[in-house]
Amino acid sequence: MTWWRTSVGRWARRGLCGGVPFSCIVGFFLSGFRARRWWMSFVYSTVRGEQFEVLDRYTNLLAVGAGAFGHVCSAFDRQANAPVAIKRLTDVFRSQNAAKRFYRELVLLGNLSHGNIIHLYNIFISPTSENVYLVTELMGTDLSRLLASRRLDRPYVQYFTYQILRGLKYIHSAGVVHRDLKPSNILINQSGVLKLADFGLARTEGRRMTGSISTPYYRAPEIMLSVPFYGNSVDIWSTGCVIAEMLEGRALFPAQNSFQQLEAIINLLACKPEDVIAMNCSKLSLTPWSPASVLSFVRSLPEHDGRSFENSFSSQDTEALSLLKLMLVFLPQGRITSAAALMHPFVAPYHDPADEPVADRQVELPYDDRTNYRPQEWKQIILTSITNFLHERIKQGG
Repeated sequence: MTWWRTSVGRWARRGLCGGVPFSCIVGFFLSGFRARRWWMSFVYSTVRGEQFEVLDRYTNLLAVGAGAFGHVCSAFDRQANAPVAIKRLTDVFRSQNAAKRFYRELVLLGNLSHGNIIHLYNIFISPTSENVYLVTELMGTDLSRLLASRRLDRPYVQYFTYQILRGLKYIHSAGVVHRDLKPSNILINQSGVLKLADFGLARTEGRRMTGSISTPYYRAPEIMLSVPFYGNSVDIWSTGCVIAEMLEGRALFPAQNSFQQLEAIINLLACKPEDVIAMNCSKLSLTPWSPASVLSFVRSLPEHDGRSFENSFSSQDTEALSLLKLMLVFLPQGRITSAAALMHPFVAPYHDPADEPVADRQVELPYDDRTNYRPQEWKQIILTSITNFLHERIKQGG
């Protein structure tokens, strides 16, 4: 482990400010230090072969996990006297897609504040590279790991379902669509508190959407069919898939490709070809699946085997299956909303209208996917957004 100190001026001279005013960068560096000094101390650690360069307030780094977009360690925050999670993101400034993903997560987590949404405490950038570090609360595990270790009893399924819906009600009221709800993005602590995480693919409603998002098993039909405009009902579909997985102990639609998945969905829901084509034709602009090819594919499928929706599940929990039937509806306009789902009998033991808050304003993403900025321009936008986030945290006493 190697220690060093790095000055704000040297960091700026190395060109990492990206055109952001120096005063903003100073504000960025003074975050969390109560403006007591003009330099910061970093510590270098190697955790399972991965290099972390973190502020010296964070100690006892231990590997937690890794994903396609970063590595995560647990740590102890000496200043806050609390455990935290630190996520290291590499190559944030080297591609448009990586920059956009980080920008969305930063802005959304900076504007969303709810008991079932992961809380972002701090952000800093390595002084010897352009790796970005996000510091959040430490949760312990995620739903994917939990499901891999055991079958969940009904009370756990109810409680987790309630918390997912409570979080969704809040983000949907803020005009945000998560778009990547899946067990590995649902974090859980030792007390059973659940928080939604990984907002890098999220969008605000009313914008043209892309189809190449969300994990295939949890992808709503309208995303599969490349409908360019869709809303928060895609999160309801994904939630239905997650609930089914909690009930059954396996993924509901574990298909190898989109055609198999669409076939499985049509089979389960006993969809009529007209329903599929109605969605495909109503808002479709450009898609590799033309209306004619979809119609041909749907008509080529074997006739429905006659089993009811309920008989397709091993679970005999009538309340849970009733909720699933309201969520797993092929046409998005027919799906239940998160607010209405909170009133369903399946989550009645936890439902409390006085403790299910909505956002006080709509969240905006000023720079969305339609803006074709170069990586260097995204770098400036991100550094300014980091500065704004940290200034807000300082004002809040964080």
